[in-house]
Amino acid sequence: MLEVEDLVKSFGSLVAIDHVTLAVAAHTITGLIGPNGAGKTTLFNTIAGTSRADTGQIRLHGERIDGDPPDAIFRRGLARTFQIPRPFREMTVLENMMMVPGHQAGERFWASWVRYGAVRREERAIREQALEVLGFCGLQSLAGDLAKTLSGGQQKLLELARVLMGRPSLILLDEPSAGVNPALMDSLLDRILDLQRRGVTFLIIEHNMDLVMSVCHPILVMAQ
Repeated sequence: MLEVEDLVKSFGSLVAIDHVTLAVAAHTITGLIGPNGAGKTTLFNTIAGTSRADTGQIRLHGERIDGDPPDAIFRRGLARTFQIPRPFREMTVLENMMMVPGHQAGERFWASWVRYGAVRREERAIREQALEVLGFCGLQSLAGDLAKTLSGGQQKLLELARVLMGRPSLILLDEPSAGVNPALMDSLLDRILDLQRRGVTFLIIEHNMDLVMSVCHPILVMAQ
């Protein structure tokens, strides 16, 4: 599903990604491990389009995506989470979810007046989808809470829930266990395994080796 070939990314004299080549098969949970400073998150940033590689190629479903902007890569079915969650803190959990789908009719200035019915129908459909995904992630009871009031583990679940609003085929997870208590980690793992059984592919950066060994196969290693 994902192919990275001879990828290089430098920041001045610092080579963060040094000729990395890897492949991720469809419907797998693949772990990416390595010491701090090995360039794992930089690799995620480059694959997801928030950072541009110096050289090399990235292909998703056989088509090159290196050079595409992040929103275009997201629409192709590749989404990522962050080690430190980035919700809209002053918006509710449900509002965070409903922000995800792009090109909503209500984004156009005059649509609320001249296409009121269409805007309302689309909004209801997005709201229903958001509540369904929140239910899957165990967050439906928190839909009306501000995102800033969630615990670290709940914010990690919200990150995953927001990603799922885009119906991705490949999800890059950056340190999903960081700052998450064991009970919520079990819940998050259950969701990941359930999604994998439904056909979603994962590439995971993770320092918790027990977690890596329990869910990830194969395991890719980046040296410093």
